Amino acid sequence: MLIDWFTVGAQALNFLILVWLLKHFLYKPILNAIDTRKKDIAAQLADAQTKKTEAQKEHDDFQSKNKAFDEQRSALLAKAVGEAKTERERLLDEARKAADNLRDVQATALRNDQARLGTEITRTAKEEVFAIARKTLADLATASLEERVGAVFTRRLRELNGKAKETLGAALKASSEPALLQSAFDLPAEQRATIQNALNETFSAEIRVRFETAPDAICGIELAANGQKIGWSIADYLKSLDRKVGALLDAEVKPEAQPPPEAKAAPKLGPANGAAVKAGAPAVAK
Repeated sequence: MLIDWFTVGAQALNFLILVWLLKHFLYKPILNAIDTRKKDIAAQLADAQTKKTEAQKEHDDFQSKNKAFDEQRSALLAKAVGEAKTERERLLDEARKAADNLRDVQATALRNDQARLGTEITRTAKEEVFAIARKTLADLATASLEERVGAVFTRRLRELNGKAKETLGAALKASSEPALLQSAFDLPAEQRATIQNALNETFSAEIRVRFETAPDAICGIELAANGQKIGWSIADYLKSLDRKVGALLDAEVKPEAQPPPEAKAAPKLGPANGAAVKAGAPAVAK
């Protein structure tokens, strides 16, 4: 078989041309496209890796923050529970103290009420006893007894001496009004004259005297002049005893409730001072 080299050459040339055309118009763009695609895929993979890294970082941050939050929440919860327990104990302690204080206050108030009630009962009984004593003595007093009281008063006038006599004498002489002599009964003229003479002789002067009856007095006589007084009566004994009993009652209730101090009354002569009356020695005081 004969070989046609022209045909072989033409076919080889055609093949070369085809290879060049394929390489230039087909294979090269495909390679370029493949390279571009590879680069795009590499970029996407790099971006994905970056995002994955960022996501992992954010996940780690979230886990760390979540863990810190849980720890903080646990700490705050434990603190709140501790504070609530402490506050509960404090409130319970305050409630116990308040209850104890209230109980003490109520007990003290009850004791004070009992003491006041006992004191009031005692005072009422005392007042009733003295009221009955005064009424009984007033009912038993007679004119003859009153005359005897006048005799005792006259004797005490004559027994005055020292400062008592000097003070009363000065008051009687300085007064522009007659001295006032009060008695529970009307004094007979003879007894009035006896008292008048005793006054004149005791103070060496003519003493003016105005006699009056005091129905409220209990068997007694009192002479008053220019703020000075001298006298004697059974009521003075009762008053002295009344003051002493009242002082004892005040001393008993003093620790619970201090009573207001009584106003000092203007002292009188003689029987105003219980000790002087009992001793039988008259006294003169402003």
